[in-house]
Amino acid sequence: MKSHYVIGRWVAIATVSLGLLAGSGTAFAHCDTLDGPVVAAARKALDTGNVNLILVWVQNKDEAEIKNQFQKTVAVRKAGGQAKELADMYFFETLVRIHRAGEGAGYTGLKPAGRIEPPIAAADRSLETGKLQDAAKLISKRTEEGLHRNFEDVMKKKKYNPNDVAAGRAFASAYVEYTHYVERLYNAAETLAPEHVQKEAPGLAHTH
Repeated sequence: MKSHYVIGRWVAIATVSLGLLAGSGTAFAHCDTLDGPVVAAARKALDTGNVNLILVWVQNKDEAEIKNQFQKTVAVRKAGGQAKELADMYFFETLVRIHRAGEGAGYTGLKPAGRIEPPIAAADRSLETGKLQDAAKLISKRTEEGLHRNFEDVMKKKKYNPNDVAAGRAFASAYVEYTHYVERLYNAAETLAPEHVQKEAPGLAHTH
């Protein structure tokens, strides 16, 4: 069981990092949801009047536009009612669009709440609770299943008749898939999402 947790721990740590940094892709696309971190920051910023809470989600070059849109939204919100709701939604759309554009990701509109993928939801929960166990268990289970599936496939095909070329090729294919699967898991522990490799350090504006 200890080995199970070790596998889960390093993969979960990689997943938490990706969840925090990634803004595109199917598995990590939750910054464009209504219950994602970007919109959550926008709601808090508008309620408190503190624009700095959302500047961390955009690049330096986009600060001026966001600040301008923020001030306009704050002014319209004072009317209350439907005007406030429409102003907020327009601001959410603008912020998320600019956030994703800054990462080189496409934007197709805000997604309804509840669309967050399980690993990202687990990563977010771990940060809220300060405990990594749930995320580690989730990733550990998924990882172990994949490892066993690929390993068992290779083992079943390992003992083939040397004169059966087709069977030999089946083994070779299974071997390549298994070893590459292990390699991908190993590399995932150190690799950031591609769109963040160059932009992580200089790209975001950390103004508090």
